[in-house]
Amino acid sequence: MGTVHARSLDPLPMQGPELGVQADDMDLGEPEHEEKQEVLENKDVVVQHVHIDGLGRTKEDILTYEIADVFHAKNLIDVMKKSHEARQRLLRMGIFRQVEVVIDTADGADALHNGLDVTFEVKELRRMTGSYNTMVGNNEGSMVLGLKLPNVFGRAEKLTFQFSYGTKETSYGLSFFKPQPGHFERNFAINLYKVTGQFPWSSLRETDRGVSTELSFPIWRTNHTLKWEGVWRELGCLARTASFAVREESGHSLKSSLSHAMIIDTRNSSILPRKGALLKINQELAGYSGGDVSFLKEDFEIQLNKTLFWDSVLSASLWSGILLPLGDKPSCIADRFYLGGPTSVRGFSMYSIGPQSEGDYLGGEAFWAGGLHLYTPLPFRPGRGGFGDLFRTHFFLNSGNLCNLNYGEGPRAHLSKLAERIRWSYGAGIVLRLGNIARLELNYCIPMGVQSGDRICDGVQFGAGIRFL
Repeated sequence: MGTVHARSLDPLPMQGPELGVQADDMDLGEPEHEEKQEVLENKDVVVQHVHIDGLGRTKEDILTYEIADVFHAKNLIDVMKKSHEARQRLLRMGIFRQVEVVIDTADGADALHNGLDVTFEVKELRRMTGSYNTMVGNNEGSMVLGLKLPNVFGRAEKLTFQFSYGTKETSYGLSFFKPQPGHFERNFAINLYKVTGQFPWSSLRETDRGVSTELSFPIWRTNHTLKWEGVWRELGCLARTASFAVREESGHSLKSSLSHAMIIDTRNSSILPRKGALLKINQELAGYSGGDVSFLKEDFEIQLNKTLFWDSVLSASLWSGILLPLGDKPSCIADRFYLGGPTSVRGFSMYSIGPQSEGDYLGGEAFWAGGLHLYTPLPFRPGRGGFGDLFRTHFFLNSGNLCNLNYGEGPRAHLSKLAERIRWSYGAGIVLRLGNIARLELNYCIPMGVQSGDRICDGVQFGAGIRFL
């Protein structure tokens, strides 16, 4: 997106520009103009007209909701504030590459002495845009090619095609996005996709072909997403040395599931927050809408951040989840939880905690993980106010456990099993924030509570991703 200028944020001039004229040459209308400007600065005003210039294929009715608050402004400062907020809403729609705001005194026969006209000068995006970028996932990098048709039908709809090629995953996706007029945060999306992933810690290859529909909406301070997904999954062995347990999981399955996600996020940043909290709760029910996979899955995430003295930040996080198979079939390896690695319990190799067979990790039906972190500025604050502010010193303490459950034993036995043989680690390192995209960590880790079969990374461990414990 190009540079956006908001001329409405500048105060109105107290007098006209210097044109090199003498006081004797000025007509009688100029004092009136100055007097009118003074009135606007100190008294109530009325926004009489709002214009939008530069529209092509965009329908005006969808923009009416975004600019309506400007008419409710009562003074000049309020006009500038509401115009700026309307400009931000117009940019958020993703259909304009530039929006400028011009505030002027009202013209015309019906102009009031305290009337204002507000004009939004917009430049629409092209009918088709392409993109090429790299994306960082949890310890994975990928190249992403995208094709986007913004504002397809003139009401902020969006059609996108995306191809991603990564170190462990390749995917194709076609998506259609439709917001509700006047409530952009309420939207509907349809996705068609194919994803092929490799999971070397389990000697597993998985190919998913599916369709999903999503409905997103806010309720009070929470954001909700309701989703239905139908996916044909094909599991296969990644290597000839795959264990018998993984070979048993190979084959085709059809999953149809309904899920709900609720998020409360007050953090100032999702990558390296300095304050605020996050609560995320997910529920997924598979089998009742078709398919041959049946389970109930619940998991949640909590994160708290507090700024301390000397520009340091204390952060605490907790993850937990449980998977309950429904019916006679056991849970599938593709639906279970995995734990361990530089983005969760540091000091252990990627997803190498919990049940395993012949060196292949099979995941678990219940898990918990907690983290306590202290982020501090680099010593002597090199590059303060610039590049140096992207780095933080990192001290951490992680712990967690992952296991399968015997459902005949009851909840107390489940909790007891999760409390046994807890893995934990501690260490220190350096964190680099890559804008609001991802973060990199280079830590020296000391793993503790190691159990038979776990793979550890004793010493320096590198992590990259967007979601960290």
